[in-house]
Amino acid sequence: MYEALVDSYQLGVAELCLATDLAEPAVGPVLRSLTELGFVHQVNGLHTAVAPDVALAMHFLRREDDLRRDRLLAGELQVRYERAAGVRAPADLVEVVHGAEAISRRVDLVMRTARREVCFVDKPPYAKAPTSLHPVEEELLSRGVRFRGIYERQALELHDLRADLEMGLSLGEEARVVAAAPTKMILADAQLGLIPLHSTETALESAVIVHRSALLDSLGALFARLWEDAVPLSLPGQPASTEISIEDARLLALLATGLPDRSIAKQLGLSYRTFQRRLHRLMDELGAQTRFQAGLRAAARGATSLLPPQLPE
Repeated sequence: MYEALVDSYQLGVAELCLATDLAEPAVGPVLRSLTELGFVHQVNGLHTAVAPDVALAMHFLRREDDLRRDRLLAGELQVRYERAAGVRAPADLVEVVHGAEAISRRVDLVMRTARREVCFVDKPPYAKAPTSLHPVEEELLSRGVRFRGIYERQALELHDLRADLEMGLSLGEEARVVAAAPTKMILADAQLGLIPLHSTETALESAVIVHRSALLDSLGALFARLWEDAVPLSLPGQPASTEISIEDARLLALLATGLPDRSIAKQLGLSYRTFQRRLHRLMDELGAQTRFQAGLRAAARGATSLLPPQLPE
């Protein structure tokens, strides 16, 4: 209704009914509400829209005030919740969730509780196929929440290279790769976690939500150990060196993860023969006899992000 008034500037009740396809008994309450909120005022019996830059500015200020109050309340409720959680019975420290759809919803909720950091270990099977970057991760990264992800090597074969992996890295996700991970998990601010309870090779059937406890601390310690041992994953949107193209940088980065040749070719959208030709051409250009040597020489030319960080002596 406000939009109709903005478009026409001034309308009577009968004209508003025509413009909005609403009956007069429905128009009256809406007009009163808009008037109280400062969007509409009445002049000579006609209803006039208040300029949007004024009306919406006041509306946004009210919403910001409401949001500040809600955040304060959320903080108070969290303190009370943590105080009560400290005296929980052991059985209340975990929740079991059944079914892929329910697990997928709880994954979203667990991630949304994070204010500082989300840590995850990614391995099959999945509650929902990873065809693109998770929308909650994209949203939280834009808000400045840190994401650290450890991908089991097999999982890389199931993620889309550009729509998922490169998108996450471009937004700030920090990713590493391990040959095999003992379990998949999601940890939010070391306050809440999710791990599988029962799964088959192709389906995640049940999961456990873990609240603050020694078990959650143990999961955090496991993640930290896996993170230290994992190989950094770099899939640059821009080449790290002017001497190495984006395509070659992608190829070298995937080689560093230990993925099989055929899996790398599939991720790059190449036939196996084309991949082999590109790999051999790249090794010749770098004067390398082995793949590892190719990575070292690429790093020497400026693609240092393709190598794991040096360990302290």
